[in-house]
Amino acid sequence: MSAKETLFRYATPLTTWLFLISLVSGVALFFHVGNRYFHAMHEILSMALIVPFGLHVWRNWRTLMGYFRRSAMWISTAVCLAAAVAFAYAGAGEGRGGGNPRMAAFGALNNASVTALAALARTDEATVTGRLKAIGVEVTSAEDTVAGLARASGRDGFELLNAALAPAQAGGRPAP
Repeated sequence: MSAKETLFRYATPLTTWLFLISLVSGVALFFHVGNRYFHAMHEILSMALIVPFGLHVWRNWRTLMGYFRRSAMWISTAVCLAAAVAFAYAGAGEGRGGGNPRMAAFGALNNASVTALAALARTDEATVTGRLKAIGVEVTSAEDTVAGLARASGRDGFELLNAALAPAQAGGRPAP
């Protein structure tokens, strides 16, 4: 059996099962049930769905093109595109007062200075600077921001915040 035949043989079964996994995980995420279990699964396996979907379309191209001779395909296309545009438009407005509060908080923390982080951590600037230096981040000023330090050090902002805001262990170092 050739590689092409093998790919075609598995295109529809993989499309079916990956779609069902995406469906179940998407419904769970919509209802906020088991987010920590379903979030990565949904994102990664939905991306994996692209390959078998493409193979499925390739294998069934003639049949698919036949649907475009019917009004149902054109009406469905228009409805789906209108819904996608409506959600994209609504999502674009989330930056102006709506959206995920966690990301808004991270945006504020990402622009916070070492001085502001020290106040949040209920410690002094030297302690926060020491915590950042302990993970290899060079702090030159108490006014350096998390975003600037992350960019300069090639590190992730979340990693810097974790180090800067972590409660101290008995030895005075940030908790892992």
